[in-house]
Amino acid sequence: MGLKNRIVPGDLYFLTMTVVDWVDIFTRPVYKHIVVDALRFCQEKKGLKLYAWVLMSNHLHMIAAAEEGKNLSDLLRDFKGYTSRKIVATVQEEPESRKQWLLHRFEFNAKLNPKVRHYKVWQEGNEVKEIYSNGFLDQKLEYLHQNPVRAEWVNEPQHYRYSSASNYADTGGLLQVELLE
Repeated sequence: MGLKNRIVPGDLYFLTMTVVDWVDIFTRPVYKHIVVDALRFCQEKKGLKLYAWVLMSNHLHMIAAAEEGKNLSDLLRDFKGYTSRKIVATVQEEPESRKQWLLHRFEFNAKLNPKVRHYKVWQEGNEVKEIYSNGFLDQKLEYLHQNPVRAEWVNEPQHYRYSSASNYADTGGLLQVELLE
């Protein structure tokens, strides 16, 4: 991660994690649930403070921080490592019409990085923007929740299941989030 994307403990960030080659892996619920379950685990066991999130077909946006004494960079590294392994195993085990193509894309990208042995699901690093003002926070929250509307998947943000927009509309959600005021 470059200096411009440095994560400082205790700060709040707008984060984007993107699948290699912008592969649309999250078009199937089985892969979406891997991400949701991993985020929940990170909240409950690893100190992730999640304020907002949306899972799109090939990337994940979050507004997040780490609990005091925890390191957000380490948490994201572990999240990406776990979800990568779980997604690849699921592609291999479940009926998947794109199996060969998906595994080829993930294997090809692994060969480009000497630190990766077999498969690489997520792009290297994370797009990280520190939340430096209330205006910037509002802009990123709106951007994040409007993503499924812009993609024409739903008419209203709170109708998209894999997002915190329903939490902000006070209709529940797949994950608990700390609401931003």
